[in-house]
Amino acid sequence: MGKFNFKQRYAEFSALSAKEKHTFWKEFFINNSLYIFLVIAAIGIGIYNPKFFGIPSIVNMLSLTAANLPIAMGIAGTIVLTGTDLSAGRVVGLTACMSAAFLQAADYASKMFPNIPQLHPAVMILGTLLIVMAVGALVGLVNGFSVAKFGLHPFIVTLATQLIVYGILLLFTNMNGNNGAPISGLAGYYKEVVNGSILHVGKENVPIPNYVWYALVLAIVMWFIWNKTRFGKNMFACGSNPEAANVSGVNVAKNTMMVFILAGIMYSFTGFIEAARIGSNSPATGTNYELDAIAACVIGGVSFVGGIGSISGIIVGVLLLRIIFVGLTFLSVSANLQYIIKGLIILIACAIDMRKYLVRK
Repeated sequence: MGKFNFKQRYAEFSALSAKEKHTFWKEFFINNSLYIFLVIAAIGIGIYNPKFFGIPSIVNMLSLTAANLPIAMGIAGTIVLTGTDLSAGRVVGLTACMSAAFLQAADYASKMFPNIPQLHPAVMILGTLLIVMAVGALVGLVNGFSVAKFGLHPFIVTLATQLIVYGILLLFTNMNGNNGAPISGLAGYYKEVVNGSILHVGKENVPIPNYVWYALVLAIVMWFIWNKTRFGKNMFACGSNPEAANVSGVNVAKNTMMVFILAGIMYSFTGFIEAARIGSNSPATGTNYELDAIAACVIGGVSFVGGIGSISGIIVGVLLLRIIFVGLTFLSVSANLQYIIKGLIILIACAIDMRKYLVRK
């Protein structure tokens, strides 16, 4: 892709007729109306409550963005394939509860698995992370295989696996006499690795949690996968036109399964971070997380018509969504009303996306 030439684009715009310029600006404001509204809303909230743009609030929004970014990047790949993944939130819940159960403090009285050997903290953390990533990959494999080999719609497949994973989650949290109680008492080294900080900012000396840096690294890795690997190119080709991709020699079924497996791994990483971030995990952990992820993706320009999306857009989408929800909290808007607003944002974003698609056709 060539470099953006501002002078050339400005000359081309200047050469347009008055009617064409009017059409350009009309399309620009319609296509970007959601972005414009969210930015104006954020500015308005900041004026209403100046603390909204204070260092503690900004760090909080960045932290929430980092916590939600992995699941959004995972689910984005399934949307690029013109699908979705309704099982994402339950996979987060299962892997969060598993992480919490395996990494409870050695002296915690109500350990779910008291016979787990207490190895070096690095071994415990890495081993647990690999286990939950394998679980997420397995769920992704089931989803991808069912979509690719059986020709089932991702909505139906992931709705089924959502229920299956939730059932497994309920069984897991009832093991060893836990009876579905929240899993807490996490090991100090686990909480320190996730919630600890190597950097403090502002006069208030606000700590930036370590998981912000993990999310940044993941974003760089995902950007590389999407933009610099054959798998990434094939993913977009399959999303744009699977028949043409198949004729071109792309193994559509294999790439579909790989997208869902990668998505499952990203969900499990979210669960691993979430377990330590919230400290007390239950079957309710991860509920509706997929809705936030889908909303962030469509806001960030990942199109349900397939073959369109970018990691940078996803980051912007997650950030904007977090800014708005933190802002609603500053305005003391009830959590119940926030669900309505969230639904409207998804509806409007999808409507704008479909309009762009129809205009291109």
